Amino acid sequence: MKKILLLLTLLLTLQFSASAQSQFDVNGVTVPRKIEVFNKTLQVNGAGGRSKMWMEVYVQALYLSQLTQDAQFIIESDTEMAIRIEITSAMVSANKLGKAMDTGFEKSAGDNLQALRPRIDELKKLLSDKITEKDVFILAYNPLDQTMNIFKNEALKGKIPGFDFKKALFGIWLSDKPVDETLKKNLLGQ
Repeated sequence: MKKILLLLTLLLTLQFSASAQSQFDVNGVTVPRKIEVFNKTLQVNGAGGRSKMWMEVYVQALYLSQLTQDAQFIIESDTEMAIRIEITSAMVSANKLGKAMDTGFEKSAGDNLQALRPRIDELKKLLSDKITEKDVFILAYNPLDQTMNIFKNEALKGKIPGFDFKKALFGIWLSDKPVDETLKKNLLGQ
């Protein structure tokens, strides 16, 4: 009986110390459990890797002020939230990222695609600098002015206005037609 109690105590201690860590590992990438945006702390809702043709291209994490597994709620929510993307392959280029964004928006924007096109092009322009392995992008939504704030390696690249744009952007990964179903489940913590 003493051995069982000792083993349970050890397991609980390990569980609590692991959950108290400020970061964790996803496919070799260190992902912070919390990030600060607009003077607000957001918690990681879920994280996972994105593969293309059997190659890991980036690790993505979704940060929310209110954790949930409801994708539609996240898309429709007018609260602070962010996506963190860390590039894990030298094969990723600004051109390839732009094409992937086009494909993702085509799936998530539906009938609103043409209205969003100028802002999609602006996003692609903001992401057009040379991309290297270990680059970190944060796409953070600010409900106060309803803008998507685009950061690369902690530097603000620009802002794109519109709650409709935010919904379509998050829909790339969370809509009924996500770019990667497994990544969607990981982002939702499922």
